[in-house]
Amino acid sequence: MTESLKKHIREYIDISDEKLEKYCNAFTVQKVKKKEFLLREGSICNYEGFVINGCFKVFHTDRNADEQILYFGIENWWISDIDSFINNIPSKLNIQALEDSEILIISKVDKEKLYSEIPEIERLMRLKFQMSIIALQRRIIDNLSKSSEERYLEFLKKYPQTAHRITNIQMAAYLGVTPESLSRVRRKIVKS
Repeated sequence: MTESLKKHIREYIDISDEKLEKYCNAFTVQKVKKKEFLLREGSICNYEGFVINGCFKVFHTDRNADEQILYFGIENWWISDIDSFINNIPSKLNIQALEDSEILIISKVDKEKLYSEIPEIERLMRLKFQMSIIALQRRIIDNLSKSSEERYLEFLKKYPQTAHRITNIQMAAYLGVTPESLSRVRRKIVKS
């Protein structure tokens, strides 16, 4: 079950087999059924997860009960509410499976312990955190400066393995447009 995690880690850092095994043994496998929540708003997020297979949406529900999707987590993605995880505060996010999924979970306590025992893991997570901040920064800039059509086409280009797994409504919630606007964008692209 941890082979995909091991492969993922080795893409970013050099680590001995012994240390890698110790780190991966701290994870537990959790099966999550389609539509099941891994995290609900208001709960404390006390884990980080690595998606083995399946698809998740990480989202916030606004005061109008509309979903604002931050990202989709598919195979080899990390999912969590980092604010709740680090600061031990109630989550403002929900994490829900869009497909039957399997995820490797590590608790905050285990992760912190392993940081001190395996410095390479702390480096890995620093690299992953930096990559996440860069992606978030780019997404904010894109949302402020690009049209919905440009954002849609960029999503299809960057995440082709995700696009076919989500609904039009979910795509629209990620792009920050209404489903009707997304339909217009798609029709315009088809006509071009």
